[in-house]
Amino acid sequence: MTPPTTTRTERLDGLPFTRKHRKLLLGSGLGWALDAMDVGLISFVMAALAVHWSLTPTELSWIGSIGFVGMAVGAALGGLLADKIGRRQVFAATLLVYGIATGAAALSTGIAMLIVLRFIVGLGLGAELPVASTLVSEFAPRSIRGRVVVILEGFWAVGWIMAAVIGYFVVPLSDDGWRWALAIGLVPAAYALVIRFGLPESVRYLESKGRHAEAERVVREFEASAGIHHEAVPSAEAGAQAAAPAAPSAVADEPLESIWSPRLRRRTGALWIVWFGINFSYYGAFIWLPSLLVAQGFDLVRSFGYTLVITLAQLPGYAVAAWLIEVWGRRITLAVFLLGSAISAGLFGLAGSPATIIAAGMALSFFNLGAWGALYAIGPELYPTRTRGAGTGAAAAFGRIASIIAPLLVPFLLDTGDTVMVFAVFAAAFVVAALAAFTLPERKGVALEDT
Repeated sequence: MTPPTTTRTERLDGLPFTRKHRKLLLGSGLGWALDAMDVGLISFVMAALAVHWSLTPTELSWIGSIGFVGMAVGAALGGLLADKIGRRQVFAATLLVYGIATGAAALSTGIAMLIVLRFIVGLGLGAELPVASTLVSEFAPRSIRGRVVVILEGFWAVGWIMAAVIGYFVVPLSDDGWRWALAIGLVPAAYALVIRFGLPESVRYLESKGRHAEAERVVREFEASAGIHHEAVPSAEAGAQAAAPAAPSAVADEPLESIWSPRLRRRTGALWIVWFGINFSYYGAFIWLPSLLVAQGFDLVRSFGYTLVITLAQLPGYAVAAWLIEVWGRRITLAVFLLGSAISAGLFGLAGSPATIIAAGMALSFFNLGAWGALYAIGPELYPTRTRGAGTGAAAAFGRIASIIAPLLVPFLLDTGDTVMVFAVFAAAFVVAALAAFTLPERKGVALEDT
């Protein structure tokens, strides 16, 4: 039987990767992939609407950016709600919100209606992403926590590839192909039920709210999956046993530490800079990618085909980052992949032939998405349990400001320069983010309670 001095979080940290972990990772990952599919679809919808609705670059940039306005608001609110009502509840609710809004966007009769619905979609997406990574990181065994979170982030590539496939095969079929593509976005609304009833609530969150009996039950389920079984005890004894022990950092009456406290403010500032830089360059590049290729003279189908091939390189990027993050550590992996992204962005701006466009684009996909994986791994490790959701959510919200600005800035950069100018700016943002990443504390092998 587990010694009474061992906390529940220590018991979770010491477990091997079990069937229960796999179910949690897959369940959260599928939600993550559906998020990516929704975000990715809008880049293909923009390119189609430029042709079918004769929209100007400014109008297109607002369609691309408005979702990120919602994501900025959603990320901040989602993190706070996750600390108040639970990770699982917020995860399920956000899937429901953005799934229904995406399906409704398929019925848009004009640009104004589409923009309003894309804002609502963004609210759900922004709230969900930091909450999902927090939930998974709080269950993952300490020795492979970073790798597990990067694998979760790897589902983003799966979703973006799904978007590229839909964009390639569905959007060009007819003038209403983009509507059918958005209609597929209703899937997350149904999947919300799986999240709500199929995944566990965070043990650290339950303890922070004094719900010790529920926390004990969840821990025992994970232990049973690893072949660790406890003797049954009478209900009265079970209640007393479940009330103790709790992790020292999860005591409900502890004062709430601000993410800008003297101990945390340096890491918060650096994390915000990384989030800003990576959002600015990623969304500025990938939301506009199909449209930029069309503007260079490629037809809609060919542009979508190139984008699909470029997107495939995201998967090996995540795989390599997932391996390196437990070998090199979080900080160095994040910084190296950001520097690789900077170099790739510069090369993409200079590319002129189909071969060089695809090669540089695949390199950008590889390094950029590997950096995203490392970023989501390190974020939850920087904060104590009671501010973890708020800390990761606030950083994501600040980053979304960059994802709002970047798509709006692309038409201006194209008018004052060319594609070289656009990707030179993106490369510079990656470099700044890499420098900030070097200042973050290394959390490899450190318990979440020791932040």
